[in-house]
Amino acid sequence: MTLNCNGEILDLKIPKVMGILNLTPDSFYDGGKYQSTKSAIKRCYEMLDQGADIIDIGAASSRPGSKMISEKDEFNRLFPILKIMVKEFKSVIFSIDTFRSSIAKVCLDQGVAIINDITAGQFDSNMLPLIGKYNAVYIAMHMQGLPHDMQKKPTYKNITSELMSFFSNTLNSCHLNKIKDVVIDPGFGFGKKLKQNFTILKNLEMFKEFNVPILVGFSRKSMIYKSLNIEPAEALNGTSVLNTVALLKKANILRVHDVKEAKETIELCKNLV
Repeated sequence: MTLNCNGEILDLKIPKVMGILNLTPDSFYDGGKYQSTKSAIKRCYEMLDQGADIIDIGAASSRPGSKMISEKDEFNRLFPILKIMVKEFKSVIFSIDTFRSSIAKVCLDQGVAIINDITAGQFDSNMLPLIGKYNAVYIAMHMQGLPHDMQKKPTYKNITSELMSFFSNTLNSCHLNKIKDVVIDPGFGFGKKLKQNFTILKNLEMFKEFNVPILVGFSRKSMIYKSLNIEPAEALNGTSVLNTVALLKKANILRVHDVKEAKETIELCKNLV
């Protein structure tokens, strides 16, 4: 299983690590740390030194309860830093966390290879045609609701079967828009209650039926720190535990704040498969 990232083939035979670079002031764990170009570049170097395979940049927080920022604000946070980073890191595979096709287009024009869309194209009808036109890699995530209301009353009759149906329809839409490389993300913590998150993880192998890569993002999320009655800053060990379970259930990409620990988890799990 591979991904074509602007001509560079990313082989997922060994799972990969996507390092998170938030340019936001209000992300739940590291908000405000990397809003300047200098701090963002430094953080990127750190994650690459630790073995990150992909750097995922986001300029609009999607934490539970967060309010949607304007397209202009997202652009102003993201583009000045991105423009410098793609020149500083010419060989790096960059992903952009956005659900706006206008933002995605500007980034793809700068050489970004991957668009990471938390709405799987449901927020912006122009997103899938754009991805197909640019032959970009597309990460389609499942979310019930939007960040400002997704955790209020998420309801499912059977969460696993509903996600299976969602991804079946999403992949069909991607195919119709000539998108060749699609990654699916169950969206842990996005419109799911605590128990529902663990049900998805328990059944993660079922999503291999689609024969596309699976990305998981547990990093320091509430399904860890609320379960353990700790703070996000204390949730690294829990993150590694859930990443281990996901790897054993055939996850292909780990999206994390802590790259070194994720790489170590992958290295150890290689001996079990």
